[in-house]
This record gives sequence, structure tokens and C-alpha cells, in this order.
Amino acid sequence: MQQQTDFPLPLNLPAPVDDGAADHLKDMAMPQVSLRSTAGRMVDLSDLSAPRTVIYCYPMTGVPGKPLPEGWDMIPGARGCTPQTCSFRDHHQELLQLEAEVFGLSSQTTVCQCEMAERLHLPFEVLSDAEFRLCDALRLPTFEVGGMRLVKRLTLVVRGGRIEHVFYPVFPPNESANQVLRWLRDHPIRD
Repeated sequence: MQQQTDFPLPLNLPAPVDDGAADHLKDMAMPQVSLRSTAGRMVDLSDLSAPRTVIYCYPMTGVPGKPLPEGWDMIPGARGCTPQTCSFRDHHQELLQLEAEVFGLSSQTTVCQCEMAERLHLPFEVLSDAEFRLCDALRLPTFEVGGMRLVKRLTLVVRGGRIEHVFYPVFPPNESANQVLRWLRDHPIRD
């Protein structure tokens, strides 16, 4: 079921380039790191129970009434967190049918994430890595803006406790869920 996704992206967004910062991730074991979710529970990322888990990482979602950091739209890969999240929301049932559980992840606090999850009516949990425990354990690519350290946009597909596939860079962000769906359909769990 398609929902409202009226969060248009500017036409001239700079595309991120593959700087190699995620090359080391494929086949890595998920570390024993537990992060708080928007459901109020701790999720141990080394003990995911679904056949596959999709963790899409994004820098930050905007907060209504609060300006984004200066120059945000000109940072390659920064803009588009809400459209990306909406794409995973809108395709959530298809992902579940392919035996993939979904989590969003950012370095924002759970309080900020809960506001966003409620506002966007998310059917999945978002994880807070405000202390960069997962980011540092996996050496995820990050960047700094406005005095904040933020994770770069990437998506991990986890299977059997290991990172099976990495989407990096992710662009355009509103197509992220479709890219993941295509990959999951091309790589069914049969082996």
C-alpha cells in the first residue's frame, strides 16, 4: 500500500561518490552492541532473529520548526532522510514478504526518532546510535557538520549474524527501499 510521500528532493542535489569507506563491511560479523529502539527496547545487533535484517543508516531527519544545518543540501548524501524513511515505510510489507526485518538507524536520540516515527507512521523500529557504539565497532563512514558527527547514508543486509551486502553510497535516497527490494529478489534465501 502506497502512502503519502510528499517530501520532494531538490533537483540539484549533489550525488555522493563511493569513497571506499564501506568496502570493509561485507562479511563482517555484527558486533555485540545493543541499541535503544523507538519501541523502547534494547536491540542486540549480534542476535537478530529474522532470516535477513535490513538496517538503513541515515544522517538525521529534520525536526519540524527547526532549521537543518547550514549548507545541508550541498553536502553529498546528506539530504533525503525523510524520503528514504518513507520509502522503507511504503515498502515494508514487501520487505517482510521477502523475510527481511527492517530497522532505521541514526545517531539522533531516541526522543527525536520517536517524534519522527510517530509523525511518519512507521511500522518498524528506528535505532539510536547516539554514542556511536555500532558506528565505531563497524567503522561506519561518518561526517561532521554544525558540530555534529553523523553517519553517512548506507544500508546493511544482515544474514546469520554477518553483513551479507552493503549499499553505499545510497542515491537517490527515496529509491533506497526499491534498490534493497531488487537485491533481495535477485538473492533469495535458498542456499
